[in-house]
Amino acid sequence: MNVDGLTGSTRTVADQASCHSVEGAVVAFVAQHNAAPTTIKQLSPYLKGDVSAYRIVAGRAAGPGC
Repeated sequence: MNVDGLTGSTRTVADQASCHSVEGAVVAFVAQHNAAPTTIKQLSPYLKGDVSAYRIVAGRAAGPGC
């Protein structure tokens, strides 16, 4: 069994899921404020967990899996 390969695949999927969650929070923010967020901190009411690896670039999520 290739444990390193499985770990890498699992991390990739988790990163993509986290990016998708941040993108969803961006959409919710825009719907409520009629403007794109400029910092990841603005999205904290819409997210749970640690998303400190992400940032907002031109109104979109940037970070692992994005």
